[in-house]
Amino acid sequence: MTLIRLAGRRTFASLRKHHNYRLYFAGQITSVCGTWMQNVALYWLILSLTHSPVAVGLLSLARFGPFTLLGLFAGVIADRFDNRRTVIVTQGVQMAFSAVLAAVTLFGAVRPWEVYAIAALTGIAVVFDLPARQNLTVQLVGRSELPNAVALNSSLFNLARIVGPALAGVVIAAVGSGWCFAINSASFLAVLAGLLAMRTGELYALRGRARPSLWHGAREGLAYTLRTRSLLVLIAIAAFVVSFSFNVNVLLPVLAKQTLHAGPATFGIISSCFGAGALVGALVSAARSQPRWRLVLAGTGVFGLAELAIAPMHSVVLVAALLFVCGVAFTTYTSSANAAVQLEAPDHLRGRVLGVYFYAWNAPAPLASPLLGWLCGVGGTQLGFLTAGACALVAMSAGAFLIGRPRRVRAEAAPLDEEAVSAAA
Repeated sequence: MTLIRLAGRRTFASLRKHHNYRLYFAGQITSVCGTWMQNVALYWLILSLTHSPVAVGLLSLARFGPFTLLGLFAGVIADRFDNRRTVIVTQGVQMAFSAVLAAVTLFGAVRPWEVYAIAALTGIAVVFDLPARQNLTVQLVGRSELPNAVALNSSLFNLARIVGPALAGVVIAAVGSGWCFAINSASFLAVLAGLLAMRTGELYALRGRARPSLWHGAREGLAYTLRTRSLLVLIAIAAFVVSFSFNVNVLLPVLAKQTLHAGPATFGIISSCFGAGALVGALVSAARSQPRWRLVLAGTGVFGLAELAIAPMHSVVLVAALLFVCGVAFTTYTSSANAAVQLEAPDHLRGRVLGVYFYAWNAPAPLASPLLGWLCGVGGTQLGFLTAGACALVAMSAGAFLIGRPRRVRAEAAPLDEEAVSAAA
């Protein structure tokens, strides 16, 4: 019982100790639910308008393509400007674009090119939002509580992944996709209120901050990443696995509509099952004091095995159960990797290192999304999931090999977890 109480206290430590983080967390609860409603509605809308899996892949290209062009510079902005003010701006811009999308959809005038255009413009705002928002987390809780706050952020994100898709399925079936976009636009008011109400005097200062130029700052962040072996391995795994294995935005709507022959309600349910597993994985990660290499690798491997198991399935119940496992594995990987990247980076470079990390996370994915859509069009979701699962297992094996290689790799990876490096070897 003592261990259970200790784990419980550790799980929610950041919320207990930090007023500003409580405001941020409360605002995000509403906003991220709305974001997930919009995500589900976007993919369902484009599939309904075009009836093409390739079009679904092209939507991911529109959403995440801005990372390919701008991702390396977003971290410079995070290191150059006040993070709280940057996030206020980027959240406000996203709110405005959601309102525009809601208007054109509710008036019945929406066309595929408009969906792609608004998705791309929203994606530009998200490019600059991500590193600034992650860098703000350090200022809200400090370095000592950072792994806990990252895992709690992940739990919040994945709680929304449960609620948002389920609500979206009901709303789409009842009144159409447009109302999901309208609800998302309104939900940004909560996070903006939390950001504006923060006590700025209680924010943790970031040491050694300067105002780097765009080009020099980007080169400096990239150079630090390239010479830090543990970061390089984490970023390489992210680039490969997220592009081909975690790209469920393309696979799930096609799985629901064409393989399971179901409607938006089933799509919402199976998306929520993934989110439920992800929530469990995030809460378990929050109870741990430090990220571990073996959790990064185990999360990647289990995700790949679950995708291989989904490939031949036509049962909604079995698919939902396996997606729950995928969700647990997903946040086991993401929470550990995200915290490790942030702890590895010094304060004055963290925004740029996060920019490189999120560039690897998002930039290659748009290029892979049309390929996954094409694979689903040629061989159904069976071929899509087989490819995705195999890629995850390859990434896990390569990561274990690189981490367990020469002594200098172990030394550089030590801040993440010395015990796990020995185990990986």
